[in-house]
Amino acid sequence: MALPTGTVAEQITAEVWAWVGSASLRGLVRHFGGDWPAGDVTQVLRFLDDFSARHWDFRQGRERPEAREPTFDAPTTDLVLDAAAALGMVRSAPPARPAYAHLVVLGGLAHACVRRVAYAAHLLRAGLAVDGEVAVLGSFRPLSEWERETLADAGLPADDTEVDVLDTAVRRAFGVAAPAERDGVDAGHPHHSWSSRTYRPAGLPPVRVLAAPSSEPDRRRAHTADTQRFWAGHVRLAPGDEVLMVTAPIYVPFQHCDALRTLARPYGCGIDTVGVDPALTDPAVLPEQTLTPGRYLQEIRSAIRSMRALHDLR
Repeated sequence: MALPTGTVAEQITAEVWAWVGSASLRGLVRHFGGDWPAGDVTQVLRFLDDFSARHWDFRQGRERPEAREPTFDAPTTDLVLDAAAALGMVRSAPPARPAYAHLVVLGGLAHACVRRVAYAAHLLRAGLAVDGEVAVLGSFRPLSEWERETLADAGLPADDTEVDVLDTAVRRAFGVAAPAERDGVDAGHPHHSWSSRTYRPAGLPPVRVLAAPSSEPDRRRAHTADTQRFWAGHVRLAPGDEVLMVTAPIYVPFQHCDALRTLARPYGCGIDTVGVDPALTDPAVLPEQTLTPGRYLQEIRSAIRSMRALHDLR
């Protein structure tokens, strides 16, 4: 299923409608007892946001590792997994271009941070050209006990925060020992603080590890859109810049739409988003995680909400 690419209102509407109005999503709604609404894409997005909150929100405001894991029968499991594949959340795809202005690696859970950084290093060594920088984006989110155990089981350092894991992964994947430049502000609270470390691996573009502050520090930690906006201000994105985002396949739809809203619309840049190819990372270090139907439904909800935010911005 193709994702939105445009920044013009009419194109956004058409492309968002193609994804949210797909047979796969309609089938999921029907299976979970919903009646597809009449109306335009605005009304459908509102319905899907409300419907997914009732049926597919297993986090309930918690971090992803703390989400409730639902139990489904075999037909429901098959339906969810087939829909996730059709919606572009299962299989990875190679970058659409041979060259980009910037390569952006999005943070996440600890094991995902390690895999995404390793995949970015693989792409560069396989010949992907990047004229600007590699930006590795995260926050000061504390690691959960499950994340710490996952790292320990793989023989990796017991880091404290998401950005620590990203920094360790950069040193390991790019063969660098210390940053060439450092910057940041310690505001006494992780939601207000930020940090930047830039490494210069031989023969490759500079790699910046950036921890962003929250845009709503009194309410929450920095999220994906915060990190993207904060990086864009540092790197000074220009109209026409092509940016490649690296994440996990399950997050491609929602994080791609976030990037269209926070980067493509205000800066006039192009966005491609790819998921890590598990065949091109080192399974001996961190084996591929098993993704459940509950996880896929949760991230279908994330994609719906991201598309609604993109559509509302037109």
